[in-house]
Amino acid sequence: MKKILFVCLGNICRSSTAEGVMLKLLKEAGLEKEITIDSAGILAYHKGELPDSRMRAHAAKRGYNLTHRSRPVVTDDFFEYDLILGMDDRNIDDLHDKAPSPEACKKIGRMTDYCKRINTDHVPDPYYGGAEGFEYVLDILEDACSGLLEDLHPNK
Repeated sequence: MKKILFVCLGNICRSSTAEGVMLKLLKEAGLEKEITIDSAGILAYHKGELPDSRMRAHAAKRGYNLTHRSRPVVTDDFFEYDLILGMDDRNIDDLHDKAPSPEACKKIGRMTDYCKRINTDHVPDPYYGGAEGFEYVLDILEDACSGLLEDLHPNK
């Protein structure tokens, strides 16, 4: 079984949405028992909270039900997960700082490296913006999650 962790700053917008999008794709492909996913934040500020209400509303319009409760990245995540995907350079730098070993650093990657249609090097944080920011994040994450699934299971 492959285990993937999505990471952003507070785990209430981007990483929780990546989890929701990927979960739906896995279910549609019949792979939910082969790939385990979760999400976490660099900071514990929103620990226990649902995703941002604006993000949940925009995601629901596309058929995603975001129910994850925010949690911070912990050291055990580097041993538990095979792939840890950060949403932007700051997240990736923070993950490298938190990694307990050089081997753990090898598990860290960039979410947008899996994009096939949208050319971007990060998933922008929509928290302080308007509706278009949340929609753009969903566009990026749908593209990246599809690319990630294709990378993990080329035949699906």
